[in-house]
Amino acid sequence: MPSFSCTVEDSLPLELRLDRYVAEYLKILSRSQIKARKLSACINGKSVKISRVLSGGEHLELSWQEPESTFLVPQNIFLDVLYEDERVIVVNKAQGMVVHPGAGNRQGTLANALLYRMGLESRHRGLESLLASDKSSDPRSPIPDPNSNGFRPGIVHRLDKDTSGLIIAAWDDEALAFLSDQFKTRKVCKSYAALVQGCPKNEKGYIEKKIVRSRRNRKTFTVSDKEGRTSITSFRLVRSYGNYSLLLLRPKTGRTHQLRVHLKYLGNPILGDPIYGRLDSTFPRATLMLHAKRLSLLLPGKKTVDTFRTGLPDRFKEIISVLNCKYL
Repeated sequence: MPSFSCTVEDSLPLELRLDRYVAEYLKILSRSQIKARKLSACINGKSVKISRVLSGGEHLELSWQEPESTFLVPQNIFLDVLYEDERVIVVNKAQGMVVHPGAGNRQGTLANALLYRMGLESRHRGLESLLASDKSSDPRSPIPDPNSNGFRPGIVHRLDKDTSGLIIAAWDDEALAFLSDQFKTRKVCKSYAALVQGCPKNEKGYIEKKIVRSRRNRKTFTVSDKEGRTSITSFRLVRSYGNYSLLLLRPKTGRTHQLRVHLKYLGNPILGDPIYGRLDSTFPRATLMLHAKRLSLLLPGKKTVDTFRTGLPDRFKEIISVLNCKYL
């Protein structure tokens, strides 16, 4: 486990937190790495929180975890890119693409595709040189986010494998921290389209429920009145097609499976949902009809909010075409 110790300078700004001191003054870890590497600290021999305010003159001891090697392989996979600059990339993710590598999904993910897109050959040579020199250099030099390739795309949020639509990733730690803070403080506006079974009783509404992992199936979630994390979603009926409806959803929180769980609770599960839905006799082969269609947030270096939009995918259009012929 890497470690570092020093005496904190006396000439520090007032109310300077320990985590800012590490990232901005010592430059040992970036802000995003501080959390990912589980930084721990002691001041004058006593364990303290990384949010501790420094006063100067203290003896500081730091330690953190080495990153796990992910053996992430760059892959030339097509991406529908809506926006890209040197700091971020916005992608219209296809249904069926896994976002993060995991057990059983080491290749074919969005992370693999992003890694390839970085122009890896030249980037790897530079990072390999940096990693090699890091062993004998000043311990305060910045630590890259190494995996097998020396780089890990900073995917800011997640979409389920079978949810299509807009997702943003960062190319550097500072951009990742900047975007992550907006998601954490609920400053990001996201809108989803969903084709659901049945028609809600109200044309618009608001769902606020706690979500907890199911005791029957630990891979799924359910609403609860007593335990779990608060989850909030607003919805609006766009169009009704007899026994089906097209809804616009705006999640205020970002819990796992939130929209799918909320619509099941509402009595209108998403068409084609293999976990929270029910088999549909009219569209038995339908896949999950959930699409992230709009994303609004402030990009690094910008002063005004950017909004990204994407149309409904073909799977939506095909079913809507059938419903239009049947009900309209």
